[in-house]
Amino acid sequence: MSSTLQPNIALEKRLNVVAYIVSVVVLLLVGLMRRVKIDLGIDFSFLPPIHASLNALCAVILLFAFYFIKNKQVENHRRAIYAAMACSALFLVSYVLYHFTTPETRYGGEGAMRAVYFFFLITHVVLAAVILPFILLTFTRAYTHQFERHKKMARWVFPLWLYVAVSGPICYLMLRPYYQ
Repeated sequence: MSSTLQPNIALEKRLNVVAYIVSVVVLLLVGLMRRVKIDLGIDFSFLPPIHASLNALCAVILLFAFYFIKNKQVENHRRAIYAAMACSALFLVSYVLYHFTTPETRYGGEGAMRAVYFFFLITHVVLAAVILPFILLTFTRAYTHQFERHKKMARWVFPLWLYVAVSGPICYLMLRPYYQ
């Protein structure tokens, strides 16, 4: 980006508040969705492969975003990040809808594969919860033209977001035989 862009600290503060509110609301919804079931009269059992596809697409887009920024294609990087965030947002809406309306599917595997599944599941869930506000804050720093601060955060946010985007489809593929 052009060095003539001035950081917008006031906008950052407002966006940070939005990021924190969104993060808390999402965490509350995710916490409630396994306890509260809503009958909308619609079978949403078709959603899990869509969740996995959105996560996988997000991972691919994140890799493109990384490629673009490493090759100083800032506008392509920005577009890729917007697309990755859109995939993640669609995933989140779909995931929460599914889990509020559909009974939980339990993993039925045994032995070492059970341990592998739970490793991926636990790390995926914990990192997804932890990384969400940081994804939003990293985005906010770029959006408000604080590129050095953005880069510092993105260096560690990117690999965690990528891990979450890849581990989600892995969990789905391992759980797939147990969906009814």
